[in-house]
Amino acid sequence: MRTSNLNTDGAPALVDALSYLPPPPVQLQRPALFLDMDGVLAPLAATPDAVVPDARRTAVLRQLTARLDGRVAILSGRTIAEIDRIAESASASASGVHGLERRRADGSLDHAAAAPAVREAVAAFERFAQERPGMIVEDKAVSAGLHYRGAPTEAVAAEALARSLAAETGLALQSGHLVVELKTPGTDKGTALKAFMLEPPFAGAIPVMLGDDLTDEDGFRAAADLGGFGVLIGAPRRTAATCGLPDVDAVLAWLEALEECP
Repeated sequence: MRTSNLNTDGAPALVDALSYLPPPPVQLQRPALFLDMDGVLAPLAATPDAVVPDARRTAVLRQLTARLDGRVAILSGRTIAEIDRIAESASASASGVHGLERRRADGSLDHAAAAPAVREAVAAFERFAQERPGMIVEDKAVSAGLHYRGAPTEAVAAEALARSLAAETGLALQSGHLVVELKTPGTDKGTALKAFMLEPPFAGAIPVMLGDDLTDEDGFRAAADLGGFGVLIGAPRRTAATCGLPDVDAVLAWLEALEECP
């Protein structure tokens, strides 16, 4: 049984971890789609660079963008440059580094100024990684990421370091799948989604956010705030999403089948 998706004050509620999430409908009225990259459009990989372009993914994105008159955006923790590499520039609208970079449908770009403390975080992560084989430090200029997928036994230490640095520097702590990130504060995937929804071609549409990670919960809540909904990809967990799909293949199949209601 699924819990209600609204709190008594009308705000979106969290769905219990053991609840069944139904798949999203394949017919929607004027949807605007917001898609995470890793774990949603692309399978998770051992390293960020191991995720590569895929002909089916690129074709789906191009066809979907044409079908929905451009109302498709990729919202990712990756940079926009990385989004374009993996998606082969199939999506004109994109937001990178959890909203710190945002490219509109017309190609214009917003890029937040990096907090000076990001350099401190990069240096601290690099010192930490030097002593622990398998760790990867990702420098995104406006944020610093520490990937421990290659050294999962270091998870507790990595997360403790990130929490300590966040407290010392004022950087925003963002946790994900076997990664911790310290970012310039002020944005998230929810703020990016809401910014897109104020602009053409998204304005007036119904937002649908597809995500798999805790970082996508902000997007799920933002979509619900604007009359849409979230779709959780992967295993059920406590979430603000109200629909679910099991994996990347199911996401691509749903996007291929999606029809806009007249």
